[in-house]
Amino acid sequence: MNNTNEMSVSFSSNAQNESFARMVIAAFITGTNPTLEEVSDVKTAVSEAVTNSIIHGYRNNTGQVIVNAKVTGRKIYIEIIDYGDGITDVKKAMEPMYTTRPDEERSGMGFSFMEAFMDRIEVESEVGKGTTVKMWKEIGTAGRQFE
Repeated sequence: MNNTNEMSVSFSSNAQNESFARMVIAAFITGTNPTLEEVSDVKTAVSEAVTNSIIHGYRNNTGQVIVNAKVTGRKIYIEIIDYGDGITDVKKAMEPMYTTRPDEERSGMGFSFMEAFMDRIEVESEVGKGTTVKMWKEIGTAGRQFE
């Protein structure tokens, strides 16, 4: 029996679609029988990645945000992809409190929240081509490192 499930959804880089992404991912991962806290963690991480795509990737332009997700057993893998501005210095961008949008009172904690709520994250970005945020979480391990 195959215990892998996959989905992909694409939507406009409109701020109101951040809540849509939260709902979609929450519904998708229910087969892993997560706790309410685990659902909240995944929704928050996805929300932060999608918001980064909209606010930083596309700025005031319109583009597509793609959410790909895969569940294998109780392991969740999520990608958030945009084709926006890209990140000049990924390492710097991942530092707590760093933001390229202080004009919008951004906290600079998006990547920190993703790292706190997921077992592992990776960020790939190319200036002018976009960014992919990859996140992993194993349901039911309560803080055990993803392998």
